[in-house]
Order: sequence, then C-alpha cells, then structure tokens
Amino acid sequence: MSFGFQAPYMFLLLALIPFLLYFDLARKKRSALRFSSTRMLSSIRRSRRERFLRVPPVLRCLALLMLVIAIARPMSGRNAIRNVTEGVAIQMVIDRSGSMGMTMDYRGKSVSRFDAVKAVFSDFVLGNGRELSGRPNDLIGVTAFAGFADTISPLTNSREAMAGILKELEIISDASKDGTAIGDAIALGAARLKTAEEEAQFAGHQGDIFKIKSKIMIILTDGEQNAGERTPAQAAALAKEWGIKLYTIGVASAAGGGFSDFSGAILGQIAESTGGIFRIAADERSLRAVYEEIDRLEKTEVESIQYLIVREYFLPFALAAFGMLILEALLSVTLLRRLP
Repeated sequence: MSFGFQAPYMFLLLALIPFLLYFDLARKKRSALRFSSTRMLSSIRRSRRERFLRVPPVLRCLALLMLVIAIARPMSGRNAIRNVTEGVAIQMVIDRSGSMGMTMDYRGKSVSRFDAVKAVFSDFVLGNGRELSGRPNDLIGVTAFAGFADTISPLTNSREAMAGILKELEIISDASKDGTAIGDAIALGAARLKTAEEEAQFAGHQGDIFKIKSKIMIILTDGEQNAGERTPAQAAALAKEWGIKLYTIGVASAAGGGFSDFSGAILGQIAESTGGIFRIAADERSLRAVYEEIDRLEKTEVESIQYLIVREYFLPFALAAFGMLILEALLSVTLLRRLP
C-alpha cells in the first residue's frame, strides 16, 4: 500500500495562509473608536467571547489547508495481479460399450480398456507429476456413448468435480442399450463446445479473465459405428463448421486386434478433416503417449497483468473545507459577530 498526491505542487498555495493571518491581525488593530489611552481598560479581564474571536480566522486557515490538500489529489494505491488465461475447451468423448470391458495391459497388470482409459485421462486432466502436468487452466467436459450418446459432465474447470465424475463412470450394463453411436457422440460433444464461451464467463476467479484459445474433442473408441442417427462424417462436418478440432484414438489389443482397418480409416478421415490427428493405442504406454502428444499440441497460455488499484480522498478533504467555511461564516454573523 502506498500513499501520495497526484498534484503535490498545489501545496504552494499554503503560502497564502500567513497573508490571511496578517490581514486579519491588521484589521483587528484598526480601531473603530479612538481613545487617548487604553491603560484603564488593561486591567479588565477578557471575556470568553473575546477569546473565541480567534476561532473564525483559524477555521478559515484550516479550511484553506483542507482545500489545498483536496486539490492536490491525495490517493492511496496497491498493486494487484490479474491473470489472463487463453485456455482450451476440451470435450472428452468416451466409448463405454460392452467391448470396452476387454482387457489391456496397464503397467504390467491386466485391466479393462475402460479403466485404463479413465486412468490415463485422469492423469491428462489432473496431472501425474511426470509426463503429464495436468490441464488446470482449461474447460473440460465429458460425453460417453454406447448405443446412444449422453453428456456426463458439461464443460467445467473444477478438477475435483471431474475426478468424481470419472470415478463413477462405468461401462454400460444394459445389453439393450449397448452399441457404438460414434456419430451422435461427436455431434453432442460438438454442440457442447459450440457454446463454450458461455461457460468461459464463469471460469475466471477473483477478477481473472478466461478466453478460449481453441476447442478440441478427444474421441476414444474400440469399435465401428453400429448405432445412432448421424454418421461420424456428418458429425465431423458440424465440428469443422464450428471450429472444433477432432483428435481420435482407436483402442486395440496388444496384437492389434479388436480394431478394424475400416474404423481406423473413418477415424483418420474425420480427424484430418478438422486439423486433428488419429492414433491407435494398444496398451497403457501407447495410450499415454497419445495424450502426451495432444498435451504438447494444445498449449494453454497464462499472462499475468500487474495493475494499480487506486483510491482517491479528494471528497473528504473538500467536504471538511466546505464545512469549516460554513461554520466560520455562521459564527461571524451570530455568536462572534463584530461591530465596526
């Protein structure tokens, strides 16, 4: 916190105060009636009213002092920092069909593809302290699909909420709802990203500013489209129209099985058409490598702007000066009125 004056040269006006005192004293020395001698009056004690006759000139000088301080513009200021974040709006589109229950290697253990995907995606969002530093400054949403697509989480920058959502997300258990509606899932995710600017209004904290630098969708599946109304190509066209980049990941077994060339070709085409990339992941290591690549490609920039918060004190001093002048005028025409 610092205190100062915007126009300190105004204090030169204080030189007027001695002149005011001089002229007031000179005026008092001029007698209205002349006496040959005032020696007889010297023994008379001065009344309380006479002693208070000094108050008006003192008030006038104090008023001038307050007025000079006011026009010198006193102010205090403190430094503040505002972060301007150019972040990425990320919609994760996860296949939770029954085939995602097949196993894959995860750090030497055999786990379901779905659990491996959730674990690596969690590292991508929250960070693991090693290869992935996390995405603390981005908006992230989740869309899951099987026979139909569903929004699991709207775009949010709450990492705690995202961790809880991923923990609760499970493979579809109802066989009647199983399937792979990739096109509908992409279209739904794109619709969420289209309105990402609305969510960005609430992403900043304590006056910080959040701007969307880019919009991307990470689509992860292990099968071919066999459900839904839109084809992947139709949905990708919507995404491209709305400025959304698609990153597609095909999950396969270690031997390359479980993912057809036909599906790979489709995912590659829709990714390329929007400026994204397509990769195949057969285990935790290759899956993590894909996320690391995306992490490098989609950088978030945070700029800190330092500024000064200023508070001015002109009004209190100006009101004090005005009040003193009013009081001086009232006293001069009432209780302390002087006859010529």
